[in-house]
Amino acid sequence: MDLEKRKYIIYTFCFATFFLFMTRLSYLQLFNKEELSRESDKNSIKTITVTPPRGLMYDRNGKVLVDNKPSYSVTITPSQFDYNNLNEVSEILEMPPDKLEENLKSFKGTNKFNPAKIKRDVDFKVISRIAENRERLAGVDYQTEAIRYYPNEFNGSHAFGYASEISKKSLEKQIGDYYKQGDVVGSSGIEATYENYLRGVKGYEFITVDVKGRELGRLNDGKNDIPPVNGSDLILGMDKDLQEYAEKLMGDKRGAIIAVDPRTGEILCFVSKPDFDLSLFSGKTDTKIFSSLVNDPEKPLFNRVIQTKYPPGSTWKMMMSLAALDVGEITTTSTINCPGSFTYGNRSFADHGSYGNINVIRALEVSANTFYYKLGLQIGIDNYHKYGKLFGFGSKTGIDIPNETSGLLPSREYLDKRYGANKWTQGLLVSLGIGQGELGVSPVQMVAYTAAISMNGLYCQPHFVSKIINNANGVDEEVKFEQRRIDMPQKYYDAVRKGMFLVVNGGGTAQGIKSADFSLCGKTGTAQNSSGKNHSWFVGYAPYEDPRIAICVLGENEGWGASFGAPTAGALMLRYLGGEKYETDGIIKTVGDSQD
Repeated sequence: MDLEKRKYIIYTFCFATFFLFMTRLSYLQLFNKEELSRESDKNSIKTITVTPPRGLMYDRNGKVLVDNKPSYSVTITPSQFDYNNLNEVSEILEMPPDKLEENLKSFKGTNKFNPAKIKRDVDFKVISRIAENRERLAGVDYQTEAIRYYPNEFNGSHAFGYASEISKKSLEKQIGDYYKQGDVVGSSGIEATYENYLRGVKGYEFITVDVKGRELGRLNDGKNDIPPVNGSDLILGMDKDLQEYAEKLMGDKRGAIIAVDPRTGEILCFVSKPDFDLSLFSGKTDTKIFSSLVNDPEKPLFNRVIQTKYPPGSTWKMMMSLAALDVGEITTTSTINCPGSFTYGNRSFADHGSYGNINVIRALEVSANTFYYKLGLQIGIDNYHKYGKLFGFGSKTGIDIPNETSGLLPSREYLDKRYGANKWTQGLLVSLGIGQGELGVSPVQMVAYTAAISMNGLYCQPHFVSKIINNANGVDEEVKFEQRRIDMPQKYYDAVRKGMFLVVNGGGTAQGIKSADFSLCGKTGTAQNSSGKNHSWFVGYAPYEDPRIAICVLGENEGWGASFGAPTAGALMLRYLGGEKYETDGIIKTVGDSQD
């Protein structure tokens, strides 16, 4: 190739290259100016995220249950941080250097000037050291934020739940991009269920910076800042004083207490013991403390109100009574002979006494086992399951906190699967008739069932929150929960309620809690426990004429229903109805020696 041709090719290439560059430059300047301007601003503006305080929780009388208090969080802007200071900052934060470095590298984002939250709820001495060395510790700063504060003399840990730093797995699974590493999210209880209300709306402050990240001032004099909106406040049905008293009565025993307003399903008190101190989770959570809770053999993180599956014992007998009445196996006046024991096949089933021919009201009053052994056989497994489902057993109640169990309500399909089709005998129904055998219920299911009986078949979904107060617009939002009617003739409910009245006010198993001021009603129960002492149950409501409280008490390994369940429930019903003058020193004594 001669010299002229080579020169021509070189000139042509240079011209084409120049033309392409000029065309692209013109396009960017003339047609893509706004986008480039935004990108330029983005790279020269430091965005500080302002996390709003979480919404508060109040009881039914306006008393604060869950509050906030100020706290400090340390932030680091990765692009400005001098890794030569890694060990010093690690020492200040009491964080291993490799952990700090891992955290810094894990933060993602397009703006190199945005600070990343490294450690929450640090001591003031940490903030002092950072402030004193601000010039030297480039990129290290702090923010003020709100953390949870619990101003009461009780825990309420399984009800309120806790909020903790969001995990990497949850960040990856989130829909949208609201949460960033270091953010707090509701992890259990009410905090988790109502997270979208409680978290509020983040605010943003925009600071202009030079190429080295030095702050030059507020963008547009702060006019572009977006103020945060505090989380919505929750009004609970809980009664603060009743909750405190309930936890005092439970003491260091294992078990559960739940009381509701039977007219609405609003939860008045909610106790699961053992429990834990929620303040352990309000700021930084010590991994050793959390690990000790997880591995504690007493299982303080286990919510006994909604997660236990124990046989209900004799507290099941109201359900059996209503089922037998509604299918026509008995009437409100018909009698069954109860001679003191019952024999089925080659096995004899014991009773508490010999009562002769008695009707359903008397059977409930004295808790006659033989009466219900026979009813179990008479109504059969299909009706047993049908009516159990009507009263909410074998299903979740829908209480507004997570991890509820559905319990176990045996059906024909269940027995066929467990024992083989046509290989199980009707003898299983004898024990099921008195709330034993392969039947598992939770206290929340039991209180909903008891409340429905007290209200003549009005079943109300148990729930904590009654109202949400939106702090953005000041609008109050009523929260709707399920109510349904369990239709049966009124005389059936009258008979069962009369039996529950006589349990306390007649010659029944809980006559020790009879009150001269309020007509308490209920039913004791004892759940057999093959691995230790039996569990003590009591369900009840008051007053008899106009129910305002329904309650369930479960004492694990506390023996007969009259030993712990009945006196605890009686004390709480009186405290709620009659006020502080009915409060004792918190020591509950056995009110009877009934073996039921």
